[in-house]
Amino acid sequence: MSQARSTAPGQRTRILLVDDDRNVLRGFRMTLEDAGYRVATATDPAAAERKLAEGVFDLCFLDQNIGSESGLDLLPRLRQQAPWMRVVMVTGENSVPLVVKAMQLGASDYLIKPCPAELLLGTAARQAEASALARRVAALEQAGGGGTGEVEPASVAPAMQRVLDLARQVADTDASVLILGESGTGKGVLARAIHGWSRRSDEAFVTINCPGLSGELIASELFGHVRGAFTGASENKLGRVDQADGGTLFFDEIGDFPLALQPRLLRFIQDREFERVGDPVTRKADVRMLAATNRDLKAMVADGSFREDLLYRLNVITVELPPLREHAEDIEPLAGRFLARFAAEYRRPARGFSASATRALRAYPWPGNIRELQNVVERASILARGEEVEAGDLGLPESAEAAGSVQGRPRAGDAVSLEALEQAHIEAVLGASESLEAAARTLGIDSSTLYRKRKRWGL
Repeated sequence: MSQARSTAPGQRTRILLVDDDRNVLRGFRMTLEDAGYRVATATDPAAAERKLAEGVFDLCFLDQNIGSESGLDLLPRLRQQAPWMRVVMVTGENSVPLVVKAMQLGASDYLIKPCPAELLLGTAARQAEASALARRVAALEQAGGGGTGEVEPASVAPAMQRVLDLARQVADTDASVLILGESGTGKGVLARAIHGWSRRSDEAFVTINCPGLSGELIASELFGHVRGAFTGASENKLGRVDQADGGTLFFDEIGDFPLALQPRLLRFIQDREFERVGDPVTRKADVRMLAATNRDLKAMVADGSFREDLLYRLNVITVELPPLREHAEDIEPLAGRFLARFAAEYRRPARGFSASATRALRAYPWPGNIRELQNVVERASILARGEEVEAGDLGLPESAEAAGSVQGRPRAGDAVSLEALEQAHIEAVLGASESLEAAARTLGIDSSTLYRKRKRWGL
């Protein structure tokens, strides 16, 4: 990583210098600040621990001797207080046992004084890059692997192209964006694309999966907590807000965000200020806010389950993704892209679709949208034995005359009862949804109602 490249990350990297020699502190600080790093200093262990309690640091340069105390004694305490922080041990003696001991206690690197500016900056750049990578990995792991496996948004349909043009237009601003659309339309994929098109693209993209977190845990996941804040809080923990600092924070299914915590979220969106659970210290974070939902937030405002002022803050720009049936021109291109990816991933022979398979893809109404199409193509790529996917590999009808029916399901307009049509529709939505809760939201009914209907029909 060159020095020119390290300056940009340096604007986000926060460094703590711990040394009782003020001349060394001044020299290190000037060199690092000239390179764009944000630097704080401490001349004794107590001051160092106070600094960590007041702010988040990515990197610490820790002197071996700090007055009467050894840096090796302070190192474990710093690592316990801020386990995410990388520590470089600075020493005046070239001692292999000392270096080994420092590494065993959690140091990431070491420097020997006197230290040339080039060596200090090179070490800072490497550690800053490693810290940024660790934040991205942690964000991806907490978001469930990050991404949905869907391809980057692209379209040949005019309606969808207008949506993507709007998303690109707003991407390079810091305006909050609310993405609306049915389940499976690619809201998370579009959110990640907006981040990728923005000037924050080199920073973290962090997802809060609102339905996947309980009301008790979401405050800790979002804002972090300090050791002892609640049962099981054995160490300080950064929240998603800290992980997203400088990047993008995406609230997936914001309609499921607990009402009791909405005032705290509103305050953060307004002022970018927050407190960790169990910690009175107010902190700031620079993040871009994106949110998505398949629910009617205005109706939720009307029934009191979503705050009106929070909705106004979230939807500075609203982007509405159409269901796949409204941009059917994209079905074949999307299917082709999915097939190419899955064929390579699973090392399967299919590289295209037969004529009958193509007719089946066109005919099916895709109630589960792009996600259902992806799942169908993934299954077909595994089952196909030749170079073309056949209609039978899809599990969909081969002809337009059978459109809307899967394995005998009735379709709108057939000479069947409303109950039979409802059963068929619910069965199709269940098959395309990730969970019962997601299916209930798509159907516009509560989970208990869906449970009773499934039990009655044996679905």
